[in-house]
Amino acid sequence: MAAERPAVDPSRPIPVYEQLKAHLIQLILSGRYGADGQLPTESELCATYGLSRTPVHRALAALAAEGVVVRHRRRGTFVAPEWLEKHAGVRELTAVVPEGPWAKLIRAETPTDVALSLTVVPLGDLHDHLTEAVASGEAPDIALVDSVWVPEFATAGYFRRIDDIDSGWARDQYRKLFAQVFVASQAVDGASVAVQLEADVAGLWFDRETLAAAGIAPPDTWAELAAACNLLAGKDAAPPLVLPGGPAAGEAATYCLLALLASNGARIIGPAGVLPDRDRLVQTLEYLQELVAQGAIAKESVDFARERPVQLLARGQAAFALAGSYELPALAGAAGLDQESAWRRFGFIPMPAGPSDSRANLAGGMALGIFRQGKRPDLALHVIRALLSADAQARMARSTGQIPTRTSVVPLVSDDESLLGKSAAMLEGAVVRPAVPSYDRVSQQLQKLLADIILDRISPAAASEYTAELISAITGLPVAAK
Repeated sequence: MAAERPAVDPSRPIPVYEQLKAHLIQLILSGRYGADGQLPTESELCATYGLSRTPVHRALAALAAEGVVVRHRRRGTFVAPEWLEKHAGVRELTAVVPEGPWAKLIRAETPTDVALSLTVVPLGDLHDHLTEAVASGEAPDIALVDSVWVPEFATAGYFRRIDDIDSGWARDQYRKLFAQVFVASQAVDGASVAVQLEADVAGLWFDRETLAAAGIAPPDTWAELAAACNLLAGKDAAPPLVLPGGPAAGEAATYCLLALLASNGARIIGPAGVLPDRDRLVQTLEYLQELVAQGAIAKESVDFARERPVQLLARGQAAFALAGSYELPALAGAAGLDQESAWRRFGFIPMPAGPSDSRANLAGGMALGIFRQGKRPDLALHVIRALLSADAQARMARSTGQIPTRTSVVPLVSDDESLLGKSAAMLEGAVVRPAVPSYDRVSQQLQKLLADIILDRISPAAASEYTAELISAITGLPVAAK
């Protein structure tokens, strides 16, 4: 097992005194300081943690101000009996989750012996909320985050490694029994820093009735998609293919661009560096411009908000939409249908294959991380293990339609004709978004690239070289040789 990270680490973005304060509370609750409750002296704490006196004094002063300890001149610092009586043995946890089904789901699966305090935050605000909470020393015990944030949060020192809490479970359960594409992308030096709760995949939604009326089969290749769009565009002035086409859609635009690239076997970052498949990238961008030129995609899509493509498809104003498998509830709502009826009307397939013959599907989803500032890491993992049990994963999949990441559960909750069955099949051999700490800045660059290509502001070849250099500067990785 890799060595445990120090309890107090000055390289982390959290103030040192806050780290020490949180660690001392954890030790107090674990009974470390015995019957008399006396803490080490400031000098002893300085020597133990390799700190100067200022952060140690500040941590003890903060504990005294909060009533955790009592400081007696010349006698020392002692745990406050009233505080300990109130808090010892209380199994309380705090959690932050995005809007959606998650709060209800997590409450339902949390063991009855745990008091869970949940904060729900809009997904668009979640990243900033959590970083600000860490900076102020008020991070939750657990948070449900976009899986692509995990490398950033782990590198910044926000998350505890799961191996440091229970190496046996991480090694013998999580890394063996769950979707390997996420296990690999959320590991640092062989240790898991988060666990994937659920998964989704990017693909192509289509209107079954529109295609059937035109005698068009769901497209399996780029050429078939272009031909279908050409036929449908001839019958209707509205562009038949919609997608989130620029920064206005945020991460949804990046997700769709990366899915289109994956359908042609193109990666943004590989073992050899940035843009190892530049010829395939250029090929993909040329295909996008061809679709715009033939009227299949509207230039106005660069201004679409994330929900706009699904709304257009639901209202019969488009035949195809590039989006994630998670969009069925939004499709149903926009179409005024229940989800079962919406699935009968709309279909979902893998992104049509590009000419490279190396198609891969793109996967995403939400992951659970345990914050270093949290006071009860063992209890936090206890709750996470309950959420990842086979029964809980099955209930989650049935209630949300999201793909369970415990692989043995998938065949129990899906059939070949359901959305869950089709999207789960796409998870096999899938790829994920670049697992780099600077992903957010990479994503912003890719959103701008997509908009520039749709608006024909730059040639695909020039865009490839420019993007390679910029992402190299952002990540510090070399540009892969051609």
